[in-house]
Amino acid sequence: MATRTATIASKVGLHARPAALFIEAVNGAGIPVTITKEGGSPVPANSMLGVMAMGAKCGDVVEISSDAEGAEAVLDQLVEFLETDHDA
Repeated sequence: MATRTATIASKVGLHARPAALFIEAVNGAGIPVTITKEGGSPVPANSMLGVMAMGAKCGDVVEISSDAEGAEAVLDQLVEFLETDHDA
């Protein structure tokens, strides 16, 4: 299983617009991905309810994982996405 950690950079965290953009990126990747906030349970990264319910705020560290073929490159792109402020 491929796993990466990322620090949330968007000022409002993974809420509303940044969460929707992240989910769009996950869906565009075409592989199953889970996301976990430190101390939490993994949720499907393509679930708006799951992602927003994590309550990930700016500066929080999350872990994204996938066991699909080609996951390494996809996770690298998703880390870059999460570590960019999409509220700027």
